Amino acid sequence: MENTNYETELLTPDMYKIFAGIYNNFRSVAAEDYMFELPPVEYEEFIDSIDKNYIKCIVLLENHIPTAFLIYTLAISESIELNVIHCLGNEDLLNKRKALMERFLKETEQERQEKVVCYPLLGTQSSFTSDISHYGFKFVGIAVLRFKMDDKNCEEVFKSVTPNPQNELYTLSSWEDMYYDNALNIIHEGFKKASDALFDTRYLTLDGTNDVLDKIVNNVYGRFLPEATSVLLYNGRPCGFCFVIDTGNEITNIPLVSIEKEHQGKGLAKHLISRSLGIILYSVKSGRQRYKELNVSAETNNIPALKMYRHVGFKEDYSYPQAYLPIQK
Repeated sequence: MENTNYETELLTPDMYKIFAGIYNNFRSVAAEDYMFELPPVEYEEFIDSIDKNYIKCIVLLENHIPTAFLIYTLAISESIELNVIHCLGNEDLLNKRKALMERFLKETEQERQEKVVCYPLLGTQSSFTSDISHYGFKFVGIAVLRFKMDDKNCEEVFKSVTPNPQNELYTLSSWEDMYYDNALNIIHEGFKKASDALFDTRYLTLDGTNDVLDKIVNNVYGRFLPEATSVLLYNGRPCGFCFVIDTGNEITNIPLVSIEKEHQGKGLAKHLISRSLGIILYSVKSGRQRYKELNVSAETNNIPALKMYRHVGFKEDYSYPQAYLPIQK
């Protein structure tokens, strides 16, 4: 460790009182510095998650005072999810991050023999990109796009989109539970060789993909919106899906879009997404909902996807490096 004045320890009950200050400092800058769309949980709920072993926290101590921390979890997916590294101020930032990362790698050494580490370098954390590459991390660029409900330019672009596929064999419908097995297979086939599977290895197997889909439709990632979730049918058989969830704070999100391979390249994803977007937009215009936006993520090198989202009215907001550490064998 490069700075001998730093010590790292797992957060334990004897530190709860003194740790509250730095955690609340993180909460105060989470939106501006780390691009959090939703406020982090209150301190009492955070501590409850620690006690229940849902999440783990490594604390960096400087002269016995907490000045930085790293939060991660082993419980949510098949990946080890490194959620955030937060430091008070900017003094010796690199060495603090390195100290926390080295302790994290030590703590997860056994799990990393079977699990990928997933770490979205959001906000100020992107400055750590080149340094964590020395630990073997790889990167996928992710762009975040938004359709803001009060943006007239977004709405004008959306109005220019043809609402339905020209081929009458294709129709669009809302989600029904009977489509679950079709969706499971289409998502698995569509994502098992995609970059997403590099940092979320659940997509590599049918069981893992089932975990993703189950958490979407059962409100784990947010409130599932079956009416706004669009299904593409070919001769009445499902061949594509665009899922929509309400993540809270008047924000909606598209977590997954997938179309069977034989139906790709025909511009059908545009119709799937525009249908879902139209339902969200109508719910706002009619006063039924108060959504501020519908957002979605895409790889920065997936030019066709980025163009397609722009074509229906989305605008790119920011991008970040999605870091992942492959399984260590």
